Amino acid sequence: MAGKRLKVGILFGGRSAEHEVSVVSAQAVMAALDADRFQTVPIGVTRQGTWLTPADSERALTSIRLEKFSALEEPLGEGILHRTKALGALRRLDAVFPLIHGTNGEDGTLQGFLELAGVPYVGAGVAASALGMDKALQKTIFRQHGFPMPEDVVVLASRWRDDPAAVSREVEAAIPYPSFVKPANSGSSIGTSKARSREDLDEALEEAFRYDRKALVEVAVEGRQVEVAVLGNDEPEASPPGEITFEGEFYDYRAKYDDPSTQLHIPADIPPQAAEEARAMALAAYKAIDCAGLARVDFFFTPQEHLILNEVNTIPGFTPMSMYPKLWEHAGLPYRDLITRLIELALERHEEKRRCV
Repeated sequence: MAGKRLKVGILFGGRSAEHEVSVVSAQAVMAALDADRFQTVPIGVTRQGTWLTPADSERALTSIRLEKFSALEEPLGEGILHRTKALGALRRLDAVFPLIHGTNGEDGTLQGFLELAGVPYVGAGVAASALGMDKALQKTIFRQHGFPMPEDVVVLASRWRDDPAAVSREVEAAIPYPSFVKPANSGSSIGTSKARSREDLDEALEEAFRYDRKALVEVAVEGRQVEVAVLGNDEPEASPPGEITFEGEFYDYRAKYDDPSTQLHIPADIPPQAAEEARAMALAAYKAIDCAGLARVDFFFTPQEHLILNEVNTIPGFTPMSMYPKLWEHAGLPYRDLITRLIELALERHEEKRRCV
């Protein structure tokens, strides 16, 4: 029917360590959504994993709206406690915008649930989401494509528990200090540490294993933090690169969300040839893991002016001040129009997949 607004579910919160970041992104998207075209249906997920009804979600958002970071509490009302109820609620929507970062949000599990519901959703599908989240698997794919990447080794928590001394020796033989230790499946630099010694390494691995059963130990790359936003399905486009500067030793959680000295520079002050190389590599990495909708591709730009691919983030931070939307704003696509375009891409991809059934 002409003029009918599409119901768009905004999925946010979740059980991961990035819960608060997700809440902030959801608040921003809901405020900017084109009300002439879309009706917002908030669906929050608490830290305990309870799916909230839209009414409970709205009440929760109202109670935390004046705070910078807050978590969703268990519902005072009914809550969507059961999977069958959640599926029923999703099937009444025209599209879903997932903004749940980290585990059970951008790792393919939520995307699989949305596939079961048969509802169009913004962003990468099941496989690309899983690869985007699991940095160990992602690196395996990227190395097959020949992308320049930091050297690393993967450590399993089970091996570490059995013989930590042997594991540390093996890591030191492969990766020199200083190194970075991070969970294979995590985001926002949560659980990431810099190691300069055996003692640091042991402590860093213990911290990483709090968040995942796999840890990556990577060579520390000296370089500037450069990022490219990618938008599209089968024929994606890349934004000009931006750069992030910060005062800490590395771009950790505090630098990303709590440090006022952190700054975004758009466009990045790098040579034109390097900027074009970053855009081309971002598109190639995006296609290598079959992304859709959106992703932010992160690089290190070394003093020797070499680009090193760091990772692809399939659900980047999405407040109006986040790098991903700011890059597209610089390229001429305002925040509200970017949200609209992402919903359109979700509908297009869903229709394309339906032709295969």
